Formats: sequence, C-alpha cells, structure tokens
Amino acid sequence: MQSLENAVQDDDATQEMLSLVLEEPDHWAMFLDIDGTLLNLAPTPDAIEVPEALPGQLHRLSNKLGGALALVTGRSLAYADELFKPFAFPTAGLHGAEIRNAAGMQTIEATPEFQALKHALTAEAEHYPGVLIEDKGAAVAAHYRLAPEYEKVLEDRMHYYAELAGPNWALQLGKMVFELRPARSSKGDALERFFQSDPFKNRSPITIGDDLTDESMFAVANARGGVSVRVGAIGSPSCATSRLSSSALVRNVIAALAA
Repeated sequence: MQSLENAVQDDDATQEMLSLVLEEPDHWAMFLDIDGTLLNLAPTPDAIEVPEALPGQLHRLSNKLGGALALVTGRSLAYADELFKPFAFPTAGLHGAEIRNAAGMQTIEATPEFQALKHALTAEAEHYPGVLIEDKGAAVAAHYRLAPEYEKVLEDRMHYYAELAGPNWALQLGKMVFELRPARSSKGDALERFFQSDPFKNRSPITIGDDLTDESMFAVANARGGVSVRVGAIGSPSCATSRLSSSALVRNVIAALAA
C-alpha cells in the first residue's frame, strides 16, 4: 500500500479508488487512453516513446483484473498493438471505430470518397509548414503542435472538410489537433460495447484520460458508478471526478498496481 501512496500524491480520491482495485480486483475494469495518459505527448505522432517496463506492467495488471483492462485511444488499433508488443490488449481504436474484445474485431472502413478527401487534405497541408497529417484509415488528423500559428486557418479548413465528408464523419477537437473520425463512434460508445461481454460485464469502470476526446468515457464511468480520472493540470472543465497531474504519475500508479 505504501508504494501506491507514494505513486499518487495529488488526489486523495484517486488514491482511495486505486486502493480498492488492490482489495477488489474482480469488481473493477480499467480503461486507459494512450497519448498524454500512459505516454507523454510528443512534438509529432511518431516521436512517442514507450518506457521499456510499461508493456509488461500493463500485462501483469491485466492479469490481476482477470483481463478487464482495455486501451481506448484515437490511435489505430494496429498502432496501439505496435506500441505495446508483444502484448495485444482489448483495444478500442480510432475513438471506438475499431474495437477488439472477446466478441472479436469490429472495424469501420474508409469509403473511396473519404480516401480522396484525405489525399486532398494532405496536399493542402503542404502549404502550412509544420502541420502534420496523420492518416488513420477511417479517420484523419491534422496536428499543428509544431505550427500553432495555423490553428485558426486549419480549424476553418477542417470544418470545410467535415462538411465535405458528410454526416458519417465528425470533427473532433483535441490537444493541438483537429480530427475527422467516424460520427457513430466515441470512446463512451466503446466502453458500452466492452461491457456487453466478459471479462468486462458487471464490473465498475475506472477511466483515465487527458483530453476532450475522453470526456464521453468519463461520463459513462460516472453513470455506471465508477471512477473517472483526468490527467494534467486543472484547466478546461471536465466531468472527471478525480485527477492525476501527469502521465509519469499514471505510469507510477500502473507500476504500483502491477507489482
């Protein structure tokens, strides 16, 4: 218990909740965002670094929870697997457009029209030095962390592309990124699908995330009597009930729970 107390220093409610995980592992299911939560944000999507010990720690924690640990991310499912290999955890990718659980794999494919839209966006972004376009298959993200001066023009253009894509795609705002994703998918919806089958069924959720995209899964956790944890300094309003100040602290918690 002392190691957990040392890992969680900035929120008493979070410390209490995580202590309960150790006492009642069969009662809880854990859902973890990746970028900005498990891993530090990086200047570019490909610059993300995975601490060597983290995949094994997640695997041990998953075993303690009877397999009821899932990654819920805006990244593609294949990319998440690459980050944490050799382990392949239950995962919701592209904000829930892709999902792998006990029932198998479900995906949403990009239409030819959406493929053409991504090519047009990539070509236009060449006029905005520092803006990076990330092709995620059924989604596409425009990152401007390296070119914040283009935020307004990029927002306007992404609204244009959202209208061009039509009602099956939605514009998602994030940290220094605008993303077009399938409209019928959200992280909250992904949680509800996980809860339809074992090992997640009849458990209470613990959700940990850092961004606007995580608010829908926080809402599901709260409605189901679980716990929602927002990572980062107190800033924009959030429905999360608890807080951890950094990704490093999240990793400390994972290590303590996995020990």
